[in-house]
Parts: sequence; structure tokens; C-alpha cells
Amino acid sequence: MKFNCIICHYGEIALKGKNRKIFEEELTENIKRATNPSFYKKVKRIEGRILIELKDDYKEKEMEESLKKVFGLTSFSFAFLVEQKIEALQKKALELIKIERPKSFKIFAKRSKKDFPLTSPQINEKVGAYVLQMAKGKLQIDKDKKIQTELKVDLENPELTCFIEIVQHYAFVYLKKIEGLGGFPVGVSGKAVSLISGGIDSPVASFLAQKRGIELVFVHFHAYPYVDKASLEKVEKLVKALNKYQFSSKLYLIPFAEIQKEILLKTKPSLRVLFYRRFMFKIAEQIAQKEKAKVLITGENIGQVASQTLENISVIEEAIALPALR
Repeated sequence: MKFNCIICHYGEIALKGKNRKIFEEELTENIKRATNPSFYKKVKRIEGRILIELKDDYKEKEMEESLKKVFGLTSFSFAFLVEQKIEALQKKALELIKIERPKSFKIFAKRSKKDFPLTSPQINEKVGAYVLQMAKGKLQIDKDKKIQTELKVDLENPELTCFIEIVQHYAFVYLKKIEGLGGFPVGVSGKAVSLISGGIDSPVASFLAQKRGIELVFVHFHAYPYVDKASLEKVEKLVKALNKYQFSSKLYLIPFAEIQKEILLKTKPSLRVLFYRRFMFKIAEQIAQKEKAKVLITGENIGQVASQTLENISVIEEAIALPALR
């Protein structure tokens, strides 16, 4: 089945006021960055949604996987853009239901264009009645028993839901909503420097920061050549994975062994980790100033290790002027 568009929905962005347009435009641009431009004719904002007009030779699976990585989308659907008339909605709904051949169905219409002559319940009734009448109760064939079963309307637990949306001068018909990541589009909340290690905490912190719309520059402190390249390679893989959500990334690899050696020789054992962290923060702050980033991001968890008590976190952060988000 070849659809002619994708209708994209967002959540939190809809709650924004005068700056909502900025969020919508950033989301539109991120959709363009994430997807193959040879698959679509146009990506544009419409009322409360983003519309992707597809070319005939698009690849559905590739488009789906790409859109699943775009922060800001709560859901998206491969749909048919049809004429804004009840007859066109009826025919397309019948066509889709015939292809799927369910035992029960439901029409779920949403009309944001209030001057459309029918209300949402009236659209549901007229389209549902048309499907039942034209199907004549013989859409579903039980292959085992070799008998035909009647198609029924089930409003509580339908096997198939046919969605209809009426918005501006558009009408959409589709069968499936694909869940998105939610949050805000990456870039709309500014830039931060993420201190990323080879563990799980800092990549998770980075992912959650991206979900709040923050574009990240990554910094990793390493002891190569005193240790092998395994940690460097692991961090590069982590950044490559996180890059799928912001489309381009910069990674600073900072040799830290000489600083560690000086701290080791000149400080008490109980203070060494604090000094390590303070120097890491000071270097990361310099990179943040260069990159015009507003904050640092870390994977610290309160009390997880000795250096992550409230007291130690406070002492470490005194070394810098920028705030650090954990």
C-alpha cells in the first residue's frame, strides 16, 4: 500500500505561547535532517501538525526508522491525503478496511476545522455506515472454517481503527499511529557540553538532555597512551549512537594522564578524585565558552560513588561559573 503523506503530531510544543512557531520550525528542520530528501516532495507546518508529502518511490521502513529518532514527535502516521468531502473519506476508509479485512472496526474522526459541515460524531456515523453497507458483511474470511464472517462495528475493542482528521483545507485517512520520542526538537533549548565516559550514566544523561531540546558537544577525558584505546573506541561508538538524534556531533578527546600524575604526586589520596573532577570541569568550561554552550551535562548520581555526595558535588562545581545539569 503506497501512502501519499505522513502526518506528524507533537505534544509539549502545542503548549507553547508566542514562541511556539520557533519550536515548530526547528522540528520541521530536524525532520528534514533525519529523513532521506529523495523520499518526499515537501515538509511543512500545518495547523497543529507537520505534513510530509511523499514521493511515489519512498521506502516506508526507512522513513519510519528515521522519524522514530526525531525528538519532538509524539506520533506519526502514514496516511492518505484526500479531498475534503465526506464521499472521499468514505471511499478511502472502505478501501483501507477492505485491504486489512478485520472482523470489527471503528471510525475515529477528529475535526479541528469547525466550518466543515459535519461534526466528528457525524463523520464517524456516515463513514461507518457506508463501510458496512458497501462491505455487505463479507470482508473477513475464516481460512480454517472456509466461511465468511460479518464485519461489525466495535467501539470498545475494535480489531481495526480507521482514523480521519480534518484540518485547515486537508483531510487525512490512516490506520496506524507510530509512537515517537516526545520531548522537544534538538537545538531549540540551546547548546551544552556533555562530559561523556564509557559508562551508562553519561550517555543516558546525554539522551535525556537531547530530549529536552539541547544540542550537545561531547568531551571525553582519557589516559591514552598509558592505557589501551578500548575506552576511546567505546566513547566514539556511544557518541555515534547519540548522534542519530541530533544529526551532527563534535567530540573532544582530552588527554588527562599528565594532569592526573601531577595531582597524584601533590595531593592527599582522599582529595585526588575531587581534584580530578574539578580539573575536568574547568577544561569542559573552557570548551563550553569556545562552543558558546550555556551549561555542562554529567551522568552523576547522588551517592552512587564517594565523589558524588552533595558535599563533594558542591566543592567540584565551585571550580566553574557555568551551571552543571546532572
